[in-house]
Amino acid sequence: MAIWQDLVDGYGFAGRYASVKRFVRKLCGSSAPEARVVIETAPGEEAQVDYGTGPMVRDPQSGKYRRTRLFVMTLGHSLKSVRLLVFRSSSRVWAELHEKAFRRLGGVTRVVVLDNLREGVITPDIYDATLNPLYRDVLKHYGAVALPCRVRDPDRKGKVESGVGHAQKTPLKGQRFESLEEALAYLDHWEERWADTRIHGTTKRQVAAMFAEEKPALLPLPVEPFRYYTYSERTLHLDGCVEVEAAYYGAPPGWIGRRVHVQWNDAHVRLIDPLSGQLLREHLRQQRGRHRIQEQDRPTRTPLSTQQLLRRAEIAGPHIGALCQAMHQNLGEEAVRRILGVLNLTKKYGVASTDEACALALETRASHYHFVRRYLEHNPQLPLSLRQVDPLIRQLTLYRDLIESRTKNSKQENPS
Repeated sequence: MAIWQDLVDGYGFAGRYASVKRFVRKLCGSSAPEARVVIETAPGEEAQVDYGTGPMVRDPQSGKYRRTRLFVMTLGHSLKSVRLLVFRSSSRVWAELHEKAFRRLGGVTRVVVLDNLREGVITPDIYDATLNPLYRDVLKHYGAVALPCRVRDPDRKGKVESGVGHAQKTPLKGQRFESLEEALAYLDHWEERWADTRIHGTTKRQVAAMFAEEKPALLPLPVEPFRYYTYSERTLHLDGCVEVEAAYYGAPPGWIGRRVHVQWNDAHVRLIDPLSGQLLREHLRQQRGRHRIQEQDRPTRTPLSTQQLLRRAEIAGPHIGALCQAMHQNLGEEAVRRILGVLNLTKKYGVASTDEACALALETRASHYHFVRRYLEHNPQLPLSLRQVDPLIRQLTLYRDLIESRTKNSKQENPS
């Protein structure tokens, strides 16, 4: 077929395909074919997907030719195929190729039959396979379900296997391309010119005509494309949070030390129960080093060390204590270091100056450590109030009696 198509396109060959086929058959040995099971599907019911080896394409990063991967989706009823090329594969690339194929077809089938490759199936099982969460959610977004084949049973998706082999042996055999765009354009031209207009050997009908009948039976495309996310597993730390890209997100009580599934994108972070798939918590993305904890998940009891710290702030000054209490109510355990910073300012600028700065912070509703520090840095010479009575200041009569007793003892020991 490839030789006949090249003769027609390149040399204007006027003979029929059967003539070239008879000539090539003389050069090749004949072998008895194996019987194949014919699987008939209703219009819009099933699509089969698979990877195959693609042509050599020059990589723009290295400047060298690289072997590509050929993605094929074939409709089970009309045998219409969508073929795409990529340099590398991943779970996200695998899902994105499905999206592109659905949009090229203009609709979605109800079932997608696939092999047990890692991008789609994590744990193969004919009765209850574990799908890749990202791939499962993409299909759910488009209204389709995945149907993995039995392990080492490619005949279940023989239609797409044939579609892969058809592209490898016909338009792509022996070809090299300078860019991925050039290869896709060549493949699309061949798809429209030859693959869609061919008379299928089994149905004896043109593929394009059968697809025109099947297209109305496809499920409609959703209004918005799928919002992709990154997936991983995390263990909850002792603070009740999981770490995602150097930020911390809280989970419900009772999950410390347990594993949870985590999904995140540029806007949200989701914590999911690994057994039931139930959404535990959903948070907005937080800056690096910061925490995001919902109010109902915060500990009801303040740790003893934090209580002692707040008590120290109250003893230092009334406004210092009030400011530290406000920071702890707003930020929780994140405020501990800020409270230590406020107490450290009392050593550098004095208790009176720091207390006055805290009073101004509370009055202006700027209840945070940075306001107090900047205020004291720009106003270091605040009046200090000296205490006349304090538990640490002893009475002068005690010092007088101590000096007299010491001098009296010294005279008795040295009478001369």
